[in-house]
Amino acid sequence: MLIRSLMTSPVTTVTTSTLLADAAKLMLEKQIGGLPVVNDRRELVGIITESDFLRRGELGTEKRRSRWLSFFLSAGKMADEYVRSHGRKVEEVMSWPVETISPETDTATAAAIMEKRAIKRLPVVFDGKVVGIVSRSDFMRALAKTASADASAQSDARIEAAIIEEISAQPWSGNGSVRVSVNKGVAELSGTIFDDRERAAARVAAENIAGVKEVIDHLVWVEPNSGMVMMPPGSEP
Repeated sequence: MLIRSLMTSPVTTVTTSTLLADAAKLMLEKQIGGLPVVNDRRELVGIITESDFLRRGELGTEKRRSRWLSFFLSAGKMADEYVRSHGRKVEEVMSWPVETISPETDTATAAAIMEKRAIKRLPVVFDGKVVGIVSRSDFMRALAKTASADASAQSDARIEAAIIEEISAQPWSGNGSVRVSVNKGVAELSGTIFDDRERAAARVAAENIAGVKEVIDHLVWVEPNSGMVMMPPGSEP
């Protein structure tokens, strides 16, 4: 899946001269946590997020340090902090540079960037201009949409084949022998596993296949070192 199919577009933006109070009102009105900052050519010049409103002089939350600690800070550093906590315009508190992606970026790459950088949103830029934005909530919406897709047309045979294919493709499935049977959308897993953690992985693999209504676990765990046999949870002794 590419970002262009996931991103929010058109995207709400502000300019560098927008007042912080107006930006805050806009974010609350739109129920969004961040706004790309653009110039008059819609070129990205920064981003402002909820975190930029935390340390504010009006709220009494600006950073306060002891005189002793302030002695070790440069005047420039303290001046910069003062601007960020007392500035009235977006340009005075926005973050730059900004991590961006293109509409043709795949969702896996975007998710990896957001995870690595610990950021919640990524502006989408094409030809130097902001064309959209993707946030963590966009991934949530895509997941919910996928989960609610109509899978009633899936036959048991196709569901069974898809589960087998998914489990077989996983590196953790190499040692065991998981068998699958599907009847009216109910998938039954049987066979042998040699690590009990494979039980949950096999169940998840089956649950993620479209058309599966329920997964029943009949897997038997054989501990390789001792040869001890453990029956599936809830089975009769």
